[in-house]
Formats: sequence, structure tokens, C-alpha cells
Amino acid sequence: MEKTPLDRQAMCNRLAMEFQDGWVVNLGIGMPTLCSNYDFGDKQIIFHSENGVIGYGPLAAEGEEDLHLVNASSQYVTIATGAAIVHHADSFAIIRGGHLDATVLGAYEVAENGDFANYKTAGRKGGGIGGAMDLAVGAKQVFIAMEHSTREGEPRLLQRCNLPVTAVSVVTKVVTTLGLFEVTPEGFKLMEIAPSFTTDDVQAQTGATLIIPDNLVEFNA
Repeated sequence: MEKTPLDRQAMCNRLAMEFQDGWVVNLGIGMPTLCSNYDFGDKQIIFHSENGVIGYGPLAAEGEEDLHLVNASSQYVTIATGAAIVHHADSFAIIRGGHLDATVLGAYEVAENGDFANYKTAGRKGGGIGGAMDLAVGAKQVFIAMEHSTREGEPRLLQRCNLPVTAVSVVTKVVTTLGLFEVTPEGFKLMEIAPSFTTDDVQAQTGATLIIPDNLVEFNA
């Protein structure tokens, strides 16, 4: 059987399933923005954007873009009933004041103790950490969405990060192309595995020893 990694929308749908009714959630640049496309049904999720859009909806369909309405990734978004547009400083006051229930960020590496690195790659001069450091310490939960391995096949889930760390001991859940992981005091616990993959497959592409629970299930999104 051909082994097909999870696609990005499925990965973000799975993290979005973790959001609880009434949560205020920030979605970081790149892949995490796909979380707003999930159908939340009766749940009310208030999406927060660093540039000051509080309460936006799914990404705008082609031809329905409002040129004045974008998220922090400069993607066109829709607006939800009751939304507000606030000053950039007020948006960061929400973050730094601890009012975010969760943030979803991308990353280059995540360590088994919850550290993560997402602003600078090896050999790169400079690197802008941006608002990630504020989100990492200001949100009650930090979720990461990322590829399981680098283009060269190197693992991104590690015992310790090799790249400069954005924040320490903050990550609670990680979704990758191979499954859903929970960060525990004992390390990475594989909670859901991508269809057609085995635990040995996942372990072989991971730079830390995985905890495999007895109730491991197939990825659901």
C-alpha cells in the first residue's frame, strides 16, 4: 500500500477540532491559517490576527476578496458577525495580557520538552522572530503544525532543538504529516497516526523516542 502523508488542510482541521466553544485563537503565518477553513458547526471561535482583525472567518474565495481585509499572512479573509478591527498595539495587548486560549504556529523544529524553533534556519544571517515570541508565552496553549521531516529527510521532532529557540517548554500539541502528537512530561506521545503508516515508520522519521499508547487510533480529521 502506498504511504500517503497527511495533507495540510487535514492537519489543520485536526488541530481546529481541539478548539473549544468561545475560544479566542490566533493563527500564525503559513499553514496554520488553514484552521479557519474548518466547519465549526455551533461552536463560536473568535480568530485573532496580529494586525488587528478580531473575529474573522474562513479565507475569502477567489473573486470575493475585500482588499482591505487580510490576516497576518496578508491573505484575504472573510469577516464574522460581531468582529472588530483594532489598533496593532491593542492586538498585542490581547496577546500579552493572556487573553488567547490558543495559538497555532508553524515551526522548523520541536523538542520533546515543548521547546520550539520557528524563526531562523541553519546558516541564515539575521532572522525575524516577529510576534511568535509574544504568542508563545501569551497563549494558554501552543499548537504546532508542520512537516514531519525536512526536504533532506531529517526529523523535525527532536530531543532538543538544534536551531535558535523561539520559546521554551510551551508546546502542548503538534500535528505533522504523519500524525497528532501530545507533548507530555515524558516526551512526545503519538495520539493519532496517519493511515497506512506504522509506528515504526513514524519512529524512524523522529529524532526522539516516541511514547506509543495502547489506545493509539488512526488520524481523524
